[in-house]
Amino acid sequence: MKLLICVAALAAALTGCSSAPLSPTTTIAPNANLVAQGIPPIPARIAEQVAKYTDFTGHAFVDWHPTRREMLVSHRLPGASVPQLFRIDAPMARPEQLTDDADPVRNARYEPREGRYIVFTRGSGGDEQYKIYRLDLPGKQVTLLTDTPERHSMEGWLHRSARLLTLATPLDRTAQGGSRTSISQTLSLMDPLQPQTAVKLAELPGGGWAVGSVSWDDRRVALTRYLSANESQVWMLDIASRALTQILPAAGVAGKATWFAGDFKRDDSGLYLLGDFDSEFRELLVYDFASRGITPITRDIPWNVGGVTINEAGTLIGAQANVDGRNELRLYDARSLQQLPAPKVPAGSVGSTRFHPRLADLAFSLNSAQGPSQIWSVDPASGATQPWTRAGAPADIDTRAFPEQTIVRWQSFDGRTISGILNPPPARFTGKRPVLISIHGGPEAQATFGFLNRSNYFVNELGIAMIQPNVRGSSGYGKTYLSLDDGFKREDSVRDIGALLDWIATQPGLDASRVVVSGGSYGGYMSLAVATRYADRIAGAIDVVGISNFLTFLQNTESYRRDLRRVEYGDERDAAMRAHLEKISPLTNAGKITKPLFVVQGKNDPRVPVTEAEQMVAKVRANGSTVWYLRGENEGHGFARKENADFQFYATVLFLQQTLGLN
Repeated sequence: MKLLICVAALAAALTGCSSAPLSPTTTIAPNANLVAQGIPPIPARIAEQVAKYTDFTGHAFVDWHPTRREMLVSHRLPGASVPQLFRIDAPMARPEQLTDDADPVRNARYEPREGRYIVFTRGSGGDEQYKIYRLDLPGKQVTLLTDTPERHSMEGWLHRSARLLTLATPLDRTAQGGSRTSISQTLSLMDPLQPQTAVKLAELPGGGWAVGSVSWDDRRVALTRYLSANESQVWMLDIASRALTQILPAAGVAGKATWFAGDFKRDDSGLYLLGDFDSEFRELLVYDFASRGITPITRDIPWNVGGVTINEAGTLIGAQANVDGRNELRLYDARSLQQLPAPKVPAGSVGSTRFHPRLADLAFSLNSAQGPSQIWSVDPASGATQPWTRAGAPADIDTRAFPEQTIVRWQSFDGRTISGILNPPPARFTGKRPVLISIHGGPEAQATFGFLNRSNYFVNELGIAMIQPNVRGSSGYGKTYLSLDDGFKREDSVRDIGALLDWIATQPGLDASRVVVSGGSYGGYMSLAVATRYADRIAGAIDVVGISNFLTFLQNTESYRRDLRRVEYGDERDAAMRAHLEKISPLTNAGKITKPLFVVQGKNDPRVPVTEAEQMVAKVRANGSTVWYLRGENEGHGFARKENADFQFYATVLFLQQTLGLN
């Protein structure tokens, strides 16, 4: 449908050009790249009221310069549509913008010897058909390096030459009939200054490969082959002979485990790993090539470990310990494998840990309920920390006053304890508060401590208590917990939300009669499933890029993802599993949805195709239930552009106001 443009009165109000109040009848319409169906007119006052919550700007660490104390970051300027690449040449220096594209730029690497150029990836309209580009410095000329219609990724540099390992994954749009029965990924070696000379190193079967590291002598490549959230392998490629050998799990070892290849030891005698082969949790290990022995390093941490980084000299290890949803920085002596005193960093959850390739600095990001992600560095020897960026927030919002997040726990149907993060509204909101249950995707993701971004408006201005549950199947709580929702156990995770509804009813400060459930991706499926199973106990549901029918999802998702998802959801080629997936799919049970539903979808989504949303909208609407639908014509798996995300937010605010009875 052709859409109207926003009224001039709204633009004047948001830019401060007029102090006159908006007319109560003034409305805001979606832009030309949005299709809105069933969404009532949105009062312009909503956009005016929420405007200051739509422009928080943090920074994401991307890479260190190879020789200078300088870094790349990804950042969205205030008012800009998408994040771009910036260079910061000193702590708290003004960022210099390097890219200016219509699509987000989040992933980039300096040329590893002198930093003469940068390579980066970019997709188009959310299609995830990433291409690799070279950005020359200082002139900022951009050159396309991969022009084949595949999903390209940068996988790491050789140490002794500026040659780049890349992976290319075929996409269904180039397949005869629009789908593939088998998938392989192509590992290549490229000189970004002469991309036409790229050579193929290996054809890797399946769609879950990634490079862990390159040996210091440039002879071997350590690879991870991801099979599922509970199973992965480590392989070794000899660059000269092209021989590919499985290293872990060793032949004859029974049982599933995860193994992830990290860096080689500085003398190439071993390989750092992450794994859970004899532990509930993913720990840091070191594998010795000669003895084939494995030595645990973080066995004393009863939580998942990740974010591992090794300094250039091979003497220090940095890691993140995921302690009940909050990442803590840990340091280790790489020779003794003993933990070192942890540096005192500001309060928050640590991420993006990376040692500088030449200097002592260890970069990390810091995220908390009180502000967007900022980048810091620490000198491990002295413990001195320095901020590199300042998160952006409108002048009239004091994010330091935002309430602290807390862990809540409840008992599910089988007696198992489930936890989540509670974001309580400020104390000025009295009486029983309405609740928004926001369910993460994955399903093997995790709700963690951190900034809520624009969702802070729900908590701080509407007085909604927001709960982010980690239902069974979430990561961070052990591999047993991670597998509790696999296959035929899928609906057990939905019952965890039913138990959360029971818990809400026991809390004196929460209103069990005013609950909305929401989620994105797998969380969108969960929201739909809750809407069918517990329709009488919720006020509404929001589904963002969610699965509505497991059979059509597995049929239409990109082929490189299909086998990986079958391990999690079940193999629809098995008759019993096919019948089960059909039975539990929200589309099958759409007639049970009796409360308002808001569905959001990107047209170009390669993971959860647009057909998942549209068949659900059609079915619910045919049953006579209220359904709002918003589709982004230039979006994929979620809305990446600010102008689209803003309208989605306005509509979400209106949906919550109406379903929860808020002014």
